[in-house]
Amino acid sequence: MKLWEKGYNPDKQIENFTVGKDPILDMELLPYDIQGSIAHAAVLCDAGVLKINEKEEIVSALEDLHSLWSGGKFSIKTEDEDGHTAIENYLTEKLGDLGKKIHTARSRNDQVITAMRLYEKDQLNLIAQKSKILINNFEAFSKTYMTVPMPGFTHTRKAMPYSVGEWAQAHGDALMDDLKLLNVVQDIIDQNPLGTGAGFGVPFPLNREISTEILGFSNVMRNSVYAQNSRGKFEGEVLQACTAILMTLNRWASDLILFTMPDFGFFALADELTTGSSIMPHKKNPDVLELIRASVHQLIACQTQVQNISLNLISGYHRDIQLTKEPVMTGLQSTLDCLIVASKVIDGLSVNKDKLQDSMTDDLYSVKKVYDLVRKGIPFREAYKIIASKLFS
Repeated sequence: MKLWEKGYNPDKQIENFTVGKDPILDMELLPYDIQGSIAHAAVLCDAGVLKINEKEEIVSALEDLHSLWSGGKFSIKTEDEDGHTAIENYLTEKLGDLGKKIHTARSRNDQVITAMRLYEKDQLNLIAQKSKILINNFEAFSKTYMTVPMPGFTHTRKAMPYSVGEWAQAHGDALMDDLKLLNVVQDIIDQNPLGTGAGFGVPFPLNREISTEILGFSNVMRNSVYAQNSRGKFEGEVLQACTAILMTLNRWASDLILFTMPDFGFFALADELTTGSSIMPHKKNPDVLELIRASVHQLIACQTQVQNISLNLISGYHRDIQLTKEPVMTGLQSTLDCLIVASKVIDGLSVNKDKLQDSMTDDLYSVKKVYDLVRKGIPFREAYKIIASKLFS
């Protein structure tokens, strides 16, 4: 049964179009939606809608549903429309009229924001954990190779000397800054929207502190309109933090794609990290690095999609926002995947000290030679000309 049932059947094509991918996407969100329903049952018990034994029956049934979901024995049908309806239909089928009470004083609108927010909190926590692991990998790599010389490049031409350690440390430092942005976003989204209804509250007294504590939120979103308006806005900020991380990995992957070329040979990927060609037997391709490099572009597209869908809407819920779920979930998963495989790449990366030493040609030290003359009292511009004339004479 649809939660908005009014005695008529919608056109099947319209139904399929409006439902979209929600039954698929909501399978991943279902455990978070169940968490929200368990917390809401406690709120309804406090409000006198449910007796204690009724709350316990509902919670037990929801826990059973979670077990079915985790065991792959529950699915959301197109006629359910979404996970919210599937949960209520399950409770009604199992508990009868008691199951029909669970939707008291809430809307599918605050349900989905709550489920998405819990999902985003979990995903961002995982991303933070994997980022810290990768930072530690960069630091360990940096310490091991801090004194190994490496040519620096500007305009893709040799510029000045630095070291493999400094190169690795640069990417680790960037990730540490990215984590600061991630932490800010985590703080922003750590607000409980459950109980705000469709954006204009519910005409029923609710102690929203109860669900806030049960769900592990730090704060309650007091303004119901803002709770609804935050959807799309917060998701854009989530993806912005992820974009910063993948921008760092994009630069790192671009470096390695170049420096693992046999023509450079500064680094080498472990064989198990490479793929081959179906036509050229000699190829060992850095596909993993190319996909990391490309992932930031995919993520920017997801971020743009979410932000643009959210523009030009008046306050309150609009069905447009349904289309933000998929790009948010895609972006978060992509970020997590890239961090995990990047750590594997670092662990399987070897350094060719001989190749690096051979690349440290005399022109890399031209600036040092200029400053050797400066220390002797020669003005910088004159010293620059002297060294340039020797290089290009």
